[in-house]
Amino acid sequence: MDEEVDLGALASAPGTTELLGGGRQPSVHRFEVTGVDGPALGMTWRSAGTSCAVGSHGSNDVVIQDPAVSRFHCELRLEQNRIRLHDLDSTNGTLLDGVPIAIGIVRDGSLLQVGRSTLRVQIGDAMHVPVSPRSEFGRLVGTSWAMRALFAVLERAAQSDATVLVEGESGTGKELVARSLHEASRRASRPLAVIDCGALPGALLESELFGHAAGAFTGAVESRVGAFEAANGGTVLLDEIGELPLELQPKLLRVLEAREVRPLGSTSTRKIDVRIIAATNRDLRSEVNAGRFRPDLYFRLAVVRVTTPPLRTRPEDLPALVDRIVAGLELPPERAARLREPVFIASLGRHAWTGNVRELRNYLERTAILYDATDGDTSNTEELQPYQAARDLVLGEFERRYVEQLLGVHKGNVSAAARASGIDRTYFHRLMRRHKLTR
Repeated sequence: MDEEVDLGALASAPGTTELLGGGRQPSVHRFEVTGVDGPALGMTWRSAGTSCAVGSHGSNDVVIQDPAVSRFHCELRLEQNRIRLHDLDSTNGTLLDGVPIAIGIVRDGSLLQVGRSTLRVQIGDAMHVPVSPRSEFGRLVGTSWAMRALFAVLERAAQSDATVLVEGESGTGKELVARSLHEASRRASRPLAVIDCGALPGALLESELFGHAAGAFTGAVESRVGAFEAANGGTVLLDEIGELPLELQPKLLRVLEAREVRPLGSTSTRKIDVRIIAATNRDLRSEVNAGRFRPDLYFRLAVVRVTTPPLRTRPEDLPALVDRIVAGLELPPERAARLREPVFIASLGRHAWTGNVRELRNYLERTAILYDATDGDTSNTEELQPYQAARDLVLGEFERRYVEQLLGVHKGNVSAAARASGIDRTYFHRLMRRHKLTR
């Protein structure tokens, strides 16, 4: 079974236990899945972590041999002291207590209908979650249990060359995870190549990854080394791996299996020595079910699988994040001090941060500019709007101009604009409607 850590589940651990030497260790409740009828009858699985994958493929925790069950059918995930059920875009769907669901909350004793089987979920006793004693790992910072659980896995992964799959929402720092992992590994002195798999059309992406021989296509007047060869001895980050075209997936699979590449237009292969890290804001298991991602490639990528937690689940990390971001803005001391004020940081905790740490960074940078603009303001403070109204006004104007400019740059292509912004496409559409920018 591949090593996996579910960090969103740890953001609000239901309990803690004293550690020997001081500090506290988080605990979560075990849960048990039992088959009560159908092909799963008599099957029992007990959690050792915070998730349970159910499906017909042998890599799942609960494996049900049934043609009505998808390879990756659904997942139970312990989040904030409750169990959340996610259907992974299965072919025949999942029923929770008789109701078809995409996402739902599981109660103690709930019944799941998966294919022709019924599963009962029961909540058990507490277990402890391993965390790192550190509050930093490379470029990452956080004191929450979720981040320290991530650090614990990355510390182990850094000691190996295992392929790592980093999943998480846009803006949660997946690239920082990859950079921090590379810098903590034995490959730190060698190159780190970052390739955005969603930024280029298939032919150009193939050349970018594998290189090309002279004359391979129109305009290829000379040979070019691809990212895998250029990063030899180092690390390749395949960002937005879920966007990789199907026709290129067998070629990437060969790289992972044989550690060799064949440049576009060449008949010979070349050996490479690279560590591969892949990142995505999609659930690749759902992509496998939909036929958009090869299952064999998924398994090769998910040797070590980690999920970066969304910012809204770890508000206790805000002081450390603000301090790190403000330090990088190189502000005058008085303006930096304003952004570090406890009252200001407390106000940040009331925001949803749908864009996660990337949105927080943009907000702090914008606020620093506004502070600068108002330093010489002599207007009477009694005439100023209430904080929330003033904040909404500024944010609304920023959102409108930001979305408008992005759409202009990408010639009205909403998918490309959303991808460039790091915002989920659904939320990007919502911003367009809010500011009447629908095209």
